[in-house]
Amino acid sequence: MAKVTGLGGVFFKSKDPAALAAWYGEHLGLVIDPSFGGTIFKPGELPDGGYTLWSPFKSDTSYFGDASQSFMINLIVDDVEGALAQVKAGGAEVINERENGEFGDFGWFVDPDGNRVELWKPPAGDAS
Repeated sequence: MAKVTGLGGVFFKSKDPAALAAWYGEHLGLVIDPSFGGTIFKPGELPDGGYTLWSPFKSDTSYFGDASQSFMINLIVDDVEGALAQVKAGGAEVINERENGEFGDFGWFVDPDGNRVELWKPPAGDAS
């Protein structure tokens, strides 16, 4: 049987993809590859303790923020508080809650398109 071997990308709609990509570049340092219109993350470049998770949630979850949002992107960062300050300076709505625990540090914001985004700094060490 054929099987999934990894997450190949996250694709979503935007009213203005170029502007949203530029916003993420300016406020979170994403390097936009013009041939793809997005950012390439290579698995070997993940920080210690980082990993990619594929996880369906119940349809009535409030974890994604607005009830109409059917997905949430989790971005790995090196400094949750610093990244939240940067996106706030860029006009994003920062969600006033943080989580620090065995899985690392988390913070959330709503981007200019209205997408709730989770920022994650993994705990140091091996993710396995």
